[in-house]
Amino acid sequence: MKKFIILVAVICSLQVHTTQAQQAFKVEVVGKGTPILFFPGFGCTSEVFAETVATLSKNHECHLFTFAGFGNVPPIELPWLSKIKDQVIEYVKNKQLSNSTIIGHSLGGTLGLWLAATETNLFKKIIVVDALPSTGALMVPNFNANTMVYDNPYSKQMLQMDSAAFRKMAVQMSAGMMLNKAKQIQVVDWMMLADKNTYVYGYIDLLKLDLREDIAKIRIPVIILAATHPNKSMIEQTYNKQYVLLQNKTFHYADKAAHFVMYDQPEWFINKVEENL
Repeated sequence: MKKFIILVAVICSLQVHTTQAQQAFKVEVVGKGTPILFFPGFGCTSEVFAETVATLSKNHECHLFTFAGFGNVPPIELPWLSKIKDQVIEYVKNKQLSNSTIIGHSLGGTLGLWLAATETNLFKKIIVVDALPSTGALMVPNFNANTMVYDNPYSKQMLQMDSAAFRKMAVQMSAGMMLNKAKQIQVVDWMMLADKNTYVYGYIDLLKLDLREDIAKIRIPVIILAATHPNKSMIEQTYNKQYVLLQNKTFHYADKAAHFVMYDQPEWFINKVEENL
């Protein structure tokens, strides 16, 4: 009997550990009012929205997500992004968050589009911050989602990088993603905290995701806040092409802003968000 009790205890312990390890995100809730879900971009934590939340939490219940493998949230098994999507739906339904708005930056904006195309009646509105239905179509020449695999030479190279090499890459990337030099080091620090496998393979999940046709299913309003640096005309062409099948959409273009619009044009950003809530 003692052996049986010990065995049951061990099994329960393993089940609890497995369940905890597979949590696809951590959520902090701040403020009261109508709910807003905040989804950060790839590699970032919910702190990327700190200034925005300081304003909006006065009248809204802000649900701040940090995804598995980023910040201090433990990584999960692959596929990474689809688990996040499924668990967000479960979270919203369990919390009974009716009429919630999604504010998503980069990866978070694309995730918002995926959620709205999957659950057409679950959300009220999406505010997409510098994000596209298909990141892969923008980043990969001759893009074909079916050819995107985890095991590829670039992924192997990334996984073999030591800390110094990875930080050098992170510094170069952050410099290209924002004009606000004071904020660049913060993004580098977030990237350095990321679980390496999540950073490499999670990005493959994002590149594989092609929602250019699926967004035709979205019925709620979608507000797109897009950066114009370095070429506004080219960026407008890209957005018009990728979002062509989305019916209920509004574009707002932020001048003198790169990918982190909330850092490069903070006043413009919060004004546009408040106007569209």
